[in-house]
Amino acid sequence: MIRRPLVLALAFVLAPSLASAEDLMQTYELARAGDPQFSAAESNRLATREGAVQARAAMLPQLDGTATLSRSKTEGPSTQTQLDPSTGDFIEYSGDIETEVTTRRYGVDLSQMIYDRSRFTTLSSQKALSMASDFQLQSAGDNLITRTSAAYFTVLVQLETLAAAQAAEDAAKKQFDYADKRLEVGLAPITDVYEARAQYESARAITILSRNTLEDAYQALAEITGQPVRDLKGLPKDFQPALPNALSADDWVQTALENNPALQAKEYQLESAEADVGTARAGHWPSLYLNGSYGDDSQWGDRTFSSDGLGSVNNPIDSESRGPQVGITLRVPIYAGGGIQSGVRQALARRDVVQDELVQQRRALERNARNAYQTLVAGISEVEARRLALVSAQSAYDASNVGLEVGTRTVLDVLQNQRTLFEAQRAYAEARYNYLQSRLLLEQAAGTLEAEDVMDVNRLLTVDAEAEVRLD
Repeated sequence: MIRRPLVLALAFVLAPSLASAEDLMQTYELARAGDPQFSAAESNRLATREGAVQARAAMLPQLDGTATLSRSKTEGPSTQTQLDPSTGDFIEYSGDIETEVTTRRYGVDLSQMIYDRSRFTTLSSQKALSMASDFQLQSAGDNLITRTSAAYFTVLVQLETLAAAQAAEDAAKKQFDYADKRLEVGLAPITDVYEARAQYESARAITILSRNTLEDAYQALAEITGQPVRDLKGLPKDFQPALPNALSADDWVQTALENNPALQAKEYQLESAEADVGTARAGHWPSLYLNGSYGDDSQWGDRTFSSDGLGSVNNPIDSESRGPQVGITLRVPIYAGGGIQSGVRQALARRDVVQDELVQQRRALERNARNAYQTLVAGISEVEARRLALVSAQSAYDASNVGLEVGTRTVLDVLQNQRTLFEAQRAYAEARYNYLQSRLLLEQAAGTLEAEDVMDVNRLLTVDAEAEVRLD
């Protein structure tokens, strides 16, 4: 895979610290060096840019050297007229002639376009595609950031989910043991023990599934980076989200329409399709080429004439010639069976396809940018609402434990509050990391996503996310 020198340098620097890539920025640098999708986008850009080089080369002088050696043999009936020295009259003889000739040629041929409209339009098309490939690579880079962050945040959410599941399992085990002891002393019915055991086994199953989901999330992240990443950094408990700036939804939409690289790539693809229409129409235009050559030719062999009256007459062949040749070729299309008109119609249809795709992409971008902004704004309120729900769920769980001790609550009440607390912890974790992802998605839609935005998010991640989780 072809990579930029900077990416290669980062790969070599980060390779020794494979297992210690702890934060989002380090993980992103690993992804830049190891993600095959981004590498393919780089290679595709390099391949597309060569199209303009090749189109320009077709407009420059074309010089070819040739060397030919051939041998031919022909025979057939022929007549020859000879002068009779005794009478002074010409006598015609009928017979067979056989010719054996060897031909050798060295030459240099030159062709230079003077005017060919199709060459100019092809170059314009390839230049537009080259510009489109630059923006496609930029779009792939933005997509790499959001894919990496999504995989990274998924791991963090699953870590918190596993921690909550383990806490819920421990609490369910505690309640099961408590119900069992109360049954032994006759203070609780057997149904409480059955219910407590069912809740405990269910909590164990949730923990097992959470651990498996976490491992899959690690593998999804490694799929992007090309190597395992552990010891991730997460958000602190007191994290408070806020809007990154004071722009309105309309401002973000306008920025997206002006800067989104995927949209700009499609605009250049439309420009290329317009040039392709010109290339098709150029089939009706005349073309003018300058042609030149220099050759060194030699022929040698024998020509033998045989007849009954004359016998065999042998004439040796030996000739040489060399020198330049210059000319101008004007080609004027007259009739091509309707193929040129068909090519024009085909090019127009393909241009219309790209034009419709551009309209669709512009509309989708406007919708996505607006939705990304609204999701970010709603995410701020959601994080606060989830936090308050978690506080209430924790308070309800603590109160139910106290009530169980004094006899005002049952084991089932405690277990129900424990399930509510687990769901509140999971939802709070998702809301916080969804907010961070929404920040990056909004910047991506606007076409302003850069490594600096990753660094800004990375500065918020200050806590060892695996500290409270049993991973074994």
